Amino acid sequence: MKDNFSHASEKYAQYRPVYPGALYEFLLSKLKARDRAWDCGTGNGQVAAELAKHFKKVYGTDISANQLKHAIQRENIIYSKENSANTSFPSDFFDLIIVAQAIHWFNFNRFYDQVVRTAKNDAVFAAVGYGLLQVDEPTDKIIRRFYQDITGPYWDAERKYIDENYETIPFPFEEFEVPAMKIETNWNLDELTGFLRTWSAVKHY
Repeated sequence: MKDNFSHASEKYAQYRPVYPGALYEFLLSKLKARDRAWDCGTGNGQVAAELAKHFKKVYGTDISANQLKHAIQRENIIYSKENSANTSFPSDFFDLIIVAQAIHWFNFNRFYDQVVRTAKNDAVFAAVGYGLLQVDEPTDKIIRRFYQDITGPYWDAERKYIDENYETIPFPFEEFEVPAMKIETNWNLDELTGFLRTWSAVKHY
């Protein structure tokens, strides 16, 4: 598992977009219980913080100690530095396991072994991500050029899974249909460029 986000963790926490409420409503509707959730690759803890509103306990893990240092704190969130391929959690433990914008960095087989081991029989597993942002046609043209032509050679190979909407990742579990969702946010120019600076390819540039 790669760590591309320990550097400038404060900017990551400040500029990363927020997932829509509809995502959490949908996942909660699929659950049989809300005792414990695992946010794997938690980063700044934004997903863990939302889950904390609905679960008795939320466990957020990441390989980046620096990311965890800047993670959102809640009384019922427990953060720990752990590798997705080898965790310390008990078996049959979680009602929900979620990975947001991170699963493409994982060793799929080893992580899925952990999912199978730690999930309850009726648990839900969700792999969540978002692709290239859209603003308006003139701005989108500039962003596409920046994404493809300027930073393109500096993206890790795993980025292809995001471009393919996670449709090509190995997924050995039963799938269910998910309604269309989108992230909407209002950014000024500084916030937009701040988000672009969080891209791993920009760090490699």
